[in-house]
Amino acid sequence: MSARSITVIPGDGIGPDIVDATLKVLDKAGCNFNYEFADAGLAALEKHGELVPASTLELIEKNRVTLKGPLTTPIGEGFTSINVSLRKRFNLYANVRPVLSLKGTQARYDNVDIITIRENTEGMYSGAGQRVTDDGATAEAMSIITREGAERICEFAYQLARKEGRKKVTAVHKANIMKSTSGLFLKVAREVGERYPDIESEEMIVDATCMKLVMDPSQFDVIVTTNLFGDILSDLCAGLVGGLGLAPGANIGTDAAIFEAVHGSAPDIAGQDLANPTALILGAVQMLEYLGMSDKAAKIRDAVRETIAEGENVTRDLGGNAGTKAFTDAILARL
Repeated sequence: MSARSITVIPGDGIGPDIVDATLKVLDKAGCNFNYEFADAGLAALEKHGELVPASTLELIEKNRVTLKGPLTTPIGEGFTSINVSLRKRFNLYANVRPVLSLKGTQARYDNVDIITIRENTEGMYSGAGQRVTDDGATAEAMSIITREGAERICEFAYQLARKEGRKKVTAVHKANIMKSTSGLFLKVAREVGERYPDIESEEMIVDATCMKLVMDPSQFDVIVTTNLFGDILSDLCAGLVGGLGLAPGANIGTDAAIFEAVHGSAPDIAGQDLANPTALILGAVQMLEYLGMSDKAAKIRDAVRETIAEGENVTRDLGGNAGTKAFTDAILARL
């Protein structure tokens, strides 16, 4: 059987360090991938004069599955977020952010197992109607929610819950105030929930959700919500298990998917053997599950879990003194 080709974007800052570690783990687990490398972010801007060159877009389109290191979008006018651009270009409408308690981390909880599913292309991040008046006194932006977008993301959430044997889906909204946009999302979420009588449906206002997550995260299972709320809640959930260094993310569309670490590019520690590759390795685990390689996904997840639990070869952010290489080697040894 010929090797499956995947697009790999090393990214900026610590991106190449954690991508290198992740590919070693995938190889050691016997995944037999053919890696096709592409540039994006500041690295691409320096090399090609643009943040996402046409050759990168072609490679993403060709292979349909991409593993991506963190990218830096330069601050200032004229640069739109690369991540937002990629999501729009390939219609990656579902952002899937699982968090799982790992023994050995300095997290406050040890019983967290939540998947946040965030609509990825609409809402406040759609970029519609952004305007600042000439005198700089007023700024406005538009939030657009469509029935089709809301239905698609809610269906995705319930399907995932069913596939993973999850018991409950919580639709998070602000329909009491944002009666049009959040109201439509909630209405559609209720309709979709009725199609899945085997799964408990719950609805919760976003501010109450934040409070309850902090007080007792064990009451949540799958959360589905709109773009802005999902961005905030998924980072809050990452904080419950020890931070963004442990939080992977998947951006999934009908026929393409990009898997990533959701943290930034941390240029201050790039190339110094200090970065924690866990988030991207777990992003690769999501990729394997997407590709139907669940046995290899489980093997890698267990190796990461055991390495962190043992605590001998973990990076500084996890309370240890190991570098990227020593931590990766400990995972490889377990595989």
